[in-house]
Amino acid sequence: MARGRRAAVPCRGDPAGAPGGATFPFRFSPAFRLSALVFGIGPSSSGVGVGGGVFAARYGPWRVTTPLANVAGTEVTGPYRWHRAAGPARYSAADHGLTFASNGELGLCITFVDPVVGLEPAKVLHHPSLTVTVADVVGLAEALARRPDRDPGPDPH
Repeated sequence: MARGRRAAVPCRGDPAGAPGGATFPFRFSPAFRLSALVFGIGPSSSGVGVGGGVFAARYGPWRVTTPLANVAGTEVTGPYRWHRAAGPARYSAADHGLTFASNGELGLCITFVDPVVGLEPAKVLHHPSLTVTVADVVGLAEALARRPDRDPGPDPH
């Protein structure tokens, strides 16, 4: 399978909480696994779901949920420095983005039309983007690109 590709699975018991559709588990590298476990983050408490008109991401106690119509675009990113990505959810003071990183190799940056909440319970901080390091980065990008609310543009015929 190509780099960034692993099969998505149906959303049965989806830790992200998106109804129907597919779930994309995080890929945990050994270097990131221990620092994530300290914060209650592991395979059973993390994932990204796309379905039922909803995008939902969970990374331990942190969650981002928004309508699929709020997804503006995606970009494959990486690599990431361990000291800037490992452990809990990360906030970027530079661009106000949020990162859920379980490995330092490859992720998907998802941008939103309207910024989302997800870092702190008071919901004061709003994030224009979320980077997730799921096992199937390309599959998640494809799932977000083929959603039904996207306008395919004018018919050339």
